[in-house]
Amino acid sequence: MAQTQEKPPTMLSHGKLPYPQGTLVEDSETECQGELQGVIEERLKETNKVINRTAFVRPRGGGIEWEAPLNRIRPVDDND
Repeated sequence: MAQTQEKPPTMLSHGKLPYPQGTLVEDSETECQGELQGVIEERLKETNKVINRTAFVRPRGGGIEWEAPLNRIRPVDDND
């Protein structure tokens, strides 16, 4: 019988925003645009090391919020 390895205990917390809340951003993979609402960080309880950062984005003008890995989020140049 194969043993499964347990995931180490983690905790979630609000992370630092890379841009001000409400900044128009784009997900580089899906090309969806919206306003940055927040960031959630997942940290290892034992070491407090960040293992995941997720951005929460809402379409400008309202709609259903979605999430994406923070490393895929970039500000949109309003001059385009």
